[in-house]
Amino acid sequence: MARIELVGLSKTFGSVVAVRNLGLTIEDGEFVVLVGPSGCGKTTTLRMIAGFIDPSAGEIRIDGRVVNDLEPRDRGLGMVFQTHALFPHKTVMQNIEFGLRMKGMPAPERARRVHEVADMVHISHLLDKMPGECSGGEAQRAALARTLVTQPSTFLLDEPLSSLDAKLRRELRAECDRLHQALKRTFIYVTHDQEEAMTLADRIVVMRAGEIVQVGTPMEIYSDPANYFVADFFGSPSMNLLTGEIVQTNGTGRFRGAGFELALPDGFKSARAGVATLGIRPEHVGVTLGGNGDIELPVRLVEPLGRDTLLYFDAGAERAFIAVSEGLDMADVKVGARMALSLDPRRLCLFDADGRRLAPS
Repeated sequence: MARIELVGLSKTFGSVVAVRNLGLTIEDGEFVVLVGPSGCGKTTTLRMIAGFIDPSAGEIRIDGRVVNDLEPRDRGLGMVFQTHALFPHKTVMQNIEFGLRMKGMPAPERARRVHEVADMVHISHLLDKMPGECSGGEAQRAALARTLVTQPSTFLLDEPLSSLDAKLRRELRAECDRLHQALKRTFIYVTHDQEEAMTLADRIVVMRAGEIVQVGTPMEIYSDPANYFVADFFGSPSMNLLTGEIVQTNGTGRFRGAGFELALPDGFKSARAGVATLGIRPEHVGVTLGGNGDIELPVRLVEPLGRDTLLYFDAGAERAFIAVSEGLDMADVKVGARMALSLDPRRLCLFDADGRRLAPS
């Protein structure tokens, strides 16, 4: 295993700042996921750790040792790429053993190691096949085995599942999780898919514009977002975010949106008046037919998903307000009908005009 430390890590390409003053410690055996939109710097960060890109500033430390000047092969790390990049003219077995052959390992030991990792990722029956005869999922398993066989201290995975269909992504996502549990090695995984991040990570590192905006466990990121960006990025469907203003009436804070107004929870009653955004997850919105609620909005769209139904409401903005309903009789729900919505006060988030999270007093 390995402990990875990034200290003031930065990377510029000409006038473009790809990564800015990154500070992060990844502990031995931890599964850390770097997540964010395209262009946020997550892959550049991973490639600097691997040694494929030299940092413009800062240090990369592995178990306390600065490795900035070490070649990739000398860092004890294993990389799995977005595309499997197997040699098309070699069999799956020859692809997996290639790194060991380059190290001069004897043939019997190579064969033993290859069969061991092939069993681990369930591709023993593919060893004599050519990559062109394998499906996308099989080829990606072979690429994973090619890294596993070298027994690295840390696995670096750069969006390894993005080219696969949804079913294969779920299968190989579970495989990555199982391997982490079995090997007890450090995993650093890059993705733009917040569902992958939520299901795999011990800790999530959310990046934006080359900087870290929040680090935490999956539930910390989901339930306690540090700012508007994180709240909006995580969740499917994402958090409801309503633009409005905080007003003070007789010493009590209220949130006024387009066509509605509601009292703020006790912790926000003294919040400063001004432009703000109210946020709440769809699953924390109660829906009633003909009852009382905090706000009342007209139905824009009904989207049945089997067990649950998504209800989209017109909140006076381009973006609909969404509620997740379970068990409500949808036969009585019509587009255009007004419904009472109750917002769980314990789950409300408030963000200021700059997107910063407002903390309750």
